[in-house]
Amino acid sequence: MQNSTFIGLDVHKATISVAVAQGERGGEVRHWGTIPNRPDHIRKLVEKLGVHGSRLCFCYEAGPCGYGLHRQLVGLGHDCIVVAPSLIPVKAGDRVKTDRRDAVMLAKLHRAGELTAVWVPDAAHEAMRDLVRARATAVRVTGKARQHLQGFLLRHGRIYPGKKGWTKAYRRWLTTIRFEHPAQQIVFQDYIHAVTDAETRIERLTGQIADLLTNWSLAPVVEAIQAMRGVAFIVAVTVVAEVGDFHRFDNPRQLMAYLGLTPSEHSSGARVRRGGITKAGSVLARRVLIEGAWSYRMQARVSRKLHDRNEGLPQAVRDIAWKGQLRMCQRYRHLVAVGKAKVVVTTAIAREMVGFIWAIARAVTAAPIENVGSQG
Repeated sequence: MQNSTFIGLDVHKATISVAVAQGERGGEVRHWGTIPNRPDHIRKLVEKLGVHGSRLCFCYEAGPCGYGLHRQLVGLGHDCIVVAPSLIPVKAGDRVKTDRRDAVMLAKLHRAGELTAVWVPDAAHEAMRDLVRARATAVRVTGKARQHLQGFLLRHGRIYPGKKGWTKAYRRWLTTIRFEHPAQQIVFQDYIHAVTDAETRIERLTGQIADLLTNWSLAPVVEAIQAMRGVAFIVAVTVVAEVGDFHRFDNPRQLMAYLGLTPSEHSSGARVRRGGITKAGSVLARRVLIEGAWSYRMQARVSRKLHDRNEGLPQAVRDIAWKGQLRMCQRYRHLVAVGKAKVVVTTAIAREMVGFIWAIARAVTAAPIENVGSQG
């Protein structure tokens, strides 16, 4: 500690505010200055701070600037952590926030060991995660495009007589719609083109994910967790891309908490108050897990699609998946029977799913399995 120097970096698009804290307890903490956020200036900063041969320990908050700074500092041979912003201790009465104060605070807290580091993916994993998130963005854009089209039709009294939209019958019905004014017909056709383009984008990105999956180091985990009901290709690749290294979690409870599926709590003294789920971590992973949980409302069975996904997988993986399906289908029926709300039921099943996904991922990577399916 005494031979270490702790550096807090408040990183922005164009600048980095730098603060330095000496390693000994109660040592000097000072604002070093502000530098441009460019690799050459960062290299010069490292050279100046390391001139006395002390061990440099950098930290900065996770944010829109990504992990490039982390990779550069680690590549130069120094320690660096990326800090979870939501877990930084904050003084309740502090009402002044500047780049200078933020950098000094990071340096102090890093020296005290009060910062929580996030997991930093390697470049290949980050690239796959970006591709998965791009597809999720395309799905949201498609939903918006469909809403715009349906809103336009509703304003002009064009209501589909069928029960369900965006089927083949619905699309055939769209081709029969005509408007008297040319401008309205142009708008209608433009909305249709927007939907078509968005759907094409989803298909293109899905195909690109499938093509690149074979070269990804976590491809075996993606294939293995598809043995579970409700976890097809997109759900599997999304969960693995968002979670990354399953060995970071010693038990399923930690993974459940990481994904924000555990109940929040605000208890004091004899009063115990638990609320909804914390909704921490990846919104995308949590959403696909909740959607997958709906498949357990029906009785346990191996469908043709699930059978095809199970082919070629180790027997241990298939056993875990079947055990999970039996347990979750039974639990779903029990929670519905006791009158639990649907949102509570699906959240509970999603937590169970996380436990079995964790077990399968560990089985594929030859890690010991324990506490399978434990509740969060």
